[in-house]
Amino acid sequence: MRYKNYVGVFDSGVGGISVLQELRKELPHEDFYYFGDSANAPYGEKSPRVIRKLAMAIADHMVEEGCKAIVIACNTATSAAAPKIRAKYDANIPILGMEPALKPAAKQLPHGKVLVMATPATLKLEKYQKLSHRLEGEAEFIPVLCKGLAGRVEQGDLDAPDMLELLDSLIGPYRGQVDGIVLGCTHYPFLKRQIRTVMGENIPLFDGGAGTARQLRRRLLQHDILAPEDSPEGHIILDSSLRTPQEKELYETLLHTPIAD
Repeated sequence: MRYKNYVGVFDSGVGGISVLQELRKELPHEDFYYFGDSANAPYGEKSPRVIRKLAMAIADHMVEEGCKAIVIACNTATSAAAPKIRAKYDANIPILGMEPALKPAAKQLPHGKVLVMATPATLKLEKYQKLSHRLEGEAEFIPVLCKGLAGRVEQGDLDAPDMLELLDSLIGPYRGQVDGIVLGCTHYPFLKRQIRTVMGENIPLFDGGAGTARQLRRRLLQHDILAPEDSPEGHIILDSSLRTPQEKELYETLLHTPIAD
C-alpha cells in the first residue's frame, strides 16, 4: 500500500492542482497523492459513461493503494461519478467532490448577474442543473460553455497570445455586463489573471477550492484521521497517466505557481 494514510486527489489532468494548493494551505501536515489523468483529458467533452469509468478506475486504484480519503478535484468528474464512487467507498473513507461556487457568488452578489464558466459536461449534468435551479432568484446565472479551455490549460504556456484570444472569444461578449464570474472547472483558477485582463481587473472570481479544503478538514476530523498539528510538513506525490518529462515538469510548475486572488 504505497500511499497508506495519504489523501488521494484526482482530476482529468492538471486542473486539480489548483485544488491541491488550497488543500495544502488548509492542511499542511497531510500527505497528498495527486493523480492527473492527462492522457484522457479533458473529461468535460466526454460522455458521462466514459467519465464514470475513468473516475472509478482512479478511485479504485487510490483505495487499493491505501489512501485514507479521496478528493475528486474535478467538477465534471464529481457531477458524473461521485455518486457511484460514494456508494462503493464512502461508508469506509471520506469521498469529497467539487461544486461550482454558485452559492458563494449568490451570497456575495445578491441579485447580481453571474457568469458561470464551465465545461459542456458540467453544465449538462444534473448536479449543476439542480444547484442553479435551487438558487434561482438569489442571482442570475449565465452559463458559458468553455469548450477547449481546459484542454488549452493542459498544454501549458498560459500567457500565450492565443490564450487571451480564446478567452476573449468565450467570455469577451459579456465584458461590462456581469457582476462576477464562477470558475466552474478546476483548470480555470490558473487563468484568473488572464480572465481579468479580458473582463476587468476588479471583477470578483469564485471557485470551490478553499471550500473543499475546509470540508476535507471537517471530514478527516469526523473520521479521527486528521494528521496531528505537531506532525512534520506533509509530502506531495504528483502522478499522471501521461508519463512524459514534459508533463512532469508542467505538474511541478503549476504546483508552485501562485494563483491570483
